[in-house]
This record gives sequence, structure tokens and C-alpha cells, in this order.
Amino acid sequence: MSSGVTVLRHWIAGGVCRCSVRLDGKTVLITGANTGIGKETSRNLAHRGARVVMACRDLIRAERAAEEIRQSTGNGNVVIRHLDLASLYSVRQFAKDFLDSEDRLDILINNAGVMMCPKWVTEDGFETQMAVNHLGHFLLTNLLLPKLKNSAPSRVVTVSSVAHRGGQIKFDDLFFSRRPYSALASYRQSKLANVLFSRELARRVKGSGVSSFCLHPGVIRTELSRHVEGWFPLLGVLLSLPALLLMKTPSQGCQTTVYCAVTPGLEEQSGCYFSDCAVKEAGPAGQDDAAARKLWKESARLVGLKDT
Repeated sequence: MSSGVTVLRHWIAGGVCRCSVRLDGKTVLITGANTGIGKETSRNLAHRGARVVMACRDLIRAERAAEEIRQSTGNGNVVIRHLDLASLYSVRQFAKDFLDSEDRLDILINNAGVMMCPKWVTEDGFETQMAVNHLGHFLLTNLLLPKLKNSAPSRVVTVSSVAHRGGQIKFDDLFFSRRPYSALASYRQSKLANVLFSRELARRVKGSGVSSFCLHPGVIRTELSRHVEGWFPLLGVLLSLPALLLMKTPSQGCQTTVYCAVTPGLEEQSGCYFSDCAVKEAGPAGQDDAAARKLWKESARLVGLKDT
């Protein structure tokens, strides 16, 4: 029985990034880095010698996580900065401070996210899942592109989800102001937006030395599920039972993110979707180049960026 469980756990763990490349002298920025797979991604890249900038909303928890990572990796070059992706003002302020104070940006990891939260509206008037999961990262990436280009070869890695396969971009009602709010439909829409954004970004920066990748990290037991358990109380019970054996740990869940961030020779696969440390085919809606261009233009309008 124990051998069967071991095999099952190995299968669930999925791909492992076996690349041993060092990142000494490189700077990595990770959003939502104080918990879950963001924290484990930070730990992994700090262990490789990178300067790790942890962009987090809760600075108290962020400093606690950063100190733990410094101690466990022996890398003292791990810093925290405040970023609230639900606020365009916060994103702009963060980007300005980063551009003013950092010499380079080699890897940007758009990791932060919310999952199936109630219908909350941000200070900018956007539905929260679309705002945090897509629009905040869209603005952040665009504002930091000059630094990424100056640091080339560089990479943008965006954490999406297999849930994008059930998503639809409702261009006439992105924020559920006309239709009944569905936490699941909103989450799927935002994760599809991640895939389309990553794809269109790759097209737009081709030849600049910047590569763009998106990924599904797996089904992971993290704080991200807290709202799911609120919507479906029975799920909270199930998650506390042996069903946990069917979920990746945060350390296992960060492997594909790390793979996309550090593996040499991925540049030719810029714009691709990954899962379990391998290229996978995105859902049909995630391969719609016309929708990707339309979403980019609409996102630029919403966040106040001039579309070039």
C-alpha cells in the first residue's frame, strides 16, 4: 500500500525543474511572493543566487517570509516591496520606485492571484478577479518593459491555470455589470486573459530579447482556495481528508514557474503555455490571436496606457 501511495504522489507531483543554472547577478521580481507557490518560487530562485524582489500586499507577512528565505538559502539579497495589484495607483507607484532604484530586471514572474472571491469591486471600479489576475499584471509588465528590454535576454512568466479552458472573454461585460456574477466564470475569464496576454506580449516583444511564457502550476493546496471553500463548504471538509494526497505541495507547484524562468533555450517557445515543465497546448480560446489583440487594446484603455 505504501509503495502505491508513493507512486501516486510521484505522479501527482508532475514535472520537476532539473535545471541547475545559477542566477548570480540577476534580478528577479515575483508578485504575491509571501505565500504558496510564490514563496517557494522565491526560495528556489534565491537559492540560485538571484536578487529576489518580493512584491506583496501585506508587508508584515512578506518580511516574515523573506527572512525565512534568507535564512534557508543563505542569500541575504532578498527584499520586499509593497504592491497591491487591485490598485492601479499602487502598481504605478511600485513600477516607478522599481525603475528608479533597480539596475536591471532579468525575470518578472506574474504570480499573484485571487480565486473565486465574492463580487468585490476595486478602487478603480473593476471586478476584483479580472483586476488582480490580469489588469494589474498587464499594467505592471508594460511599465517594466523598458527595464526588461535593457536587461535582455529576459523573461516574463505569467501563472495562469488549466481553468482557462472553460473561460470566455466577454468584451461587452468584462466586470459582470450586466450579467449575474459567477465567481467561477470570472476566475476562468481572468485565467484565459493571462494566456492571451502572454501570447500577445510574445508577439509584441519579438526580437527585443524579452520572452513571454504562461503556465498551469497544478492543483495545489494553498491559501488561494480559501474563497472556494467559502462557496462550497463541503470542499473544505474534503480538502482536510486524504484528498490532500491528490494535490501538489507549494514546492511541487512552483516547478513549472521555475522551469519557465531559468531553463536555457526556451526563447523559441515564447508565447507558449506550459504545464508539468513541458509545453502543452492551450485551450482553443487561448490560441485566438484576434482575441489576444483585442484584449490587449481594451486592457490598455482600461488601465490608461497608450497602445502602440
